[in-house]
Amino acid sequence: MKNRRSAPRNRLAGSRSPYLLQHAGNPVDWWPWGADAIAEARRREVPLFVSIGYSTCYWCHVMERESFESEVAAAVLNEACVPVKVDREERPDVDDAMMTACQAFTQLTEGRPSGGWPLNVFLDPDTLEPFFCGTYFPPDAGYGRPSFTDLVRAVQAAWSTDRAGMRGQAARLAGIVRRQMALPAPADGTPALDSDAMAEQVAGALLRLHDPTNGGFGGAPKFPTPAYPRFLLEEGTATMLEAVRRTLDAMAIGGIFDQVGGGFHRYAVDAAWTVPHFEKMLYDNGQLAALYGDAYRRWGDPLHGETARRTCAYVLREMTDADGRFLCAQDAEVDAREGLNYLWSPQSVREALAAAGCADLESFAFALYGLGGAPNFRDPHHAEAAPAFVLRLGARPDAIARGMGIPDAEFRARRATVDAALLRARALRPQPSTDDKTVTAWAGLMAEGLASAGDALGERAFVEAAGKGVTFVLERMRSPDGGLLRTFRDGVAGTEAFLEDYACMANACLALAHASGDWRWRDEARALVAEAERRFLDPASGAWFDSPADAPDLFVRIRSGDDGAMPSGTSSILRAMAGLAAADRDAAMLAKARRALEAIAPAVREQPVAASGTVLAARALARAADAVGG
Repeated sequence: MKNRRSAPRNRLAGSRSPYLLQHAGNPVDWWPWGADAIAEARRREVPLFVSIGYSTCYWCHVMERESFESEVAAAVLNEACVPVKVDREERPDVDDAMMTACQAFTQLTEGRPSGGWPLNVFLDPDTLEPFFCGTYFPPDAGYGRPSFTDLVRAVQAAWSTDRAGMRGQAARLAGIVRRQMALPAPADGTPALDSDAMAEQVAGALLRLHDPTNGGFGGAPKFPTPAYPRFLLEEGTATMLEAVRRTLDAMAIGGIFDQVGGGFHRYAVDAAWTVPHFEKMLYDNGQLAALYGDAYRRWGDPLHGETARRTCAYVLREMTDADGRFLCAQDAEVDAREGLNYLWSPQSVREALAAAGCADLESFAFALYGLGGAPNFRDPHHAEAAPAFVLRLGARPDAIARGMGIPDAEFRARRATVDAALLRARALRPQPSTDDKTVTAWAGLMAEGLASAGDALGERAFVEAAGKGVTFVLERMRSPDGGLLRTFRDGVAGTEAFLEDYACMANACLALAHASGDWRWRDEARALVAEAERRFLDPASGAWFDSPADAPDLFVRIRSGDDGAMPSGTSSILRAMAGLAAADRDAAMLAKARRALEAIAPAVREQPVAASGTVLAARALARAADAVGG
């Protein structure tokens, strides 16, 4: 991704992060996160202003245009603070610490926890503890929020007149974060984690959250959250499987799935999966490719198989570099307009079909995608824009074919012709930016998805692409001491990897071993787990942390067991350990995994749904124990 702004004006110009490069032309005197910025804030005796986001974040772009590109706002910020930009994808540990602080801060000040990106936090430069947190702030007061410049001036005044109070607030907030990150103390006499009871509890909660009309879990905005259908698919009672099928079907026919180009957008703004938030993330598509592939393996449903196949094909076409590495994400906006590349009018569809020589399919295309009805999209940020269509199906393809009285084979052929014509026309439009860095954990999830879906579908090209992606990481993204590095861009790898990077890559290797029959991949998985143990396992408790113990630039060591959009590092490493223990009948590996599970058992009992992946890992460990014989 190239910097879309003016000539470089600050220290971010030397960064390889696409997100940081987007801000290199701002009048804000940005520093990258690190020792130099911290030293400068201490020298000036001013707070650090830490702004965290990522390159495809829509509201990050909005706040940049409104505030960070403003000479007036920049002058206020530069005087009051040392401004620091952080790419959350490069430094998930910084993001986790500050997001946890933001949720604690908003719970205390607003009565409910909230967070998001851009994440904007003011830190005490001496302790690096946050004393004020928020997300988006407008250029003028509104939405119940102060203007950004008024906020910065207020922080500057408070730091000047009541520094002790600000530091006391930082200490209290940091204490809350430390308690959340710390290992919970086991209660005396607490029995071992009962994975059967926990699984029943998680399944019951997910079924209560399940939307019986539209599929998915909860209301709008609606995220795929692959961990939830994954849990129900693996547990597999009739009621659970019905919820999974409803969810997978609804997502596959909705606008959250790119009906023309394949692949999934990040989430839907409505409950029926119609209008997406248009960015596409590699980690979503990796997990959903695996999920749909596994569903196809279970039921043989052509819709699930085709969704998995088109998701993988999209990634190989648009999110894979020539050297086989997987790229991060695609932006939600084009020319400052959200979703512009993906929107259609009846006239633009008509023109695309005519240009492709298939104007005779116009009535079929209009019926297929509901183009004879009312548009389903209005740009919430540009009231002057004409209403448009996000393409979605009104029902499963087999039901539409029956309603049209068309045999399935003919229906599929017509649809493929229409979609190819629309994709060719769409390719001529200005395209959303692609964040072209590689993130190790995300590459692991995508490789696992390609290997698993390729195995289920009999698509060897997908399995081979998974192998190339993993090989790239293992060979090109290494530190001098042999550890993994987190990111790669412009020929250079950087940033020490985190637990999730090792764990997701280990699971990708195990999926490749299964799909290819090449057991050297299992050896690679074992080596990754061993290296992760050296870096992230707490020998005293046996528990896993997400970041190393010697990180010098954070006030807390990061530990999280939440399985949300991304699986947690803990659940991922436990899953890999369970797979290795079962495959190799490794009693020592099993014992380490059990000890790690018991160390976090109180937290899992407290919030089992949030730790659904860990509960599944506990189930896998129980099966591994049967294989090991202990």
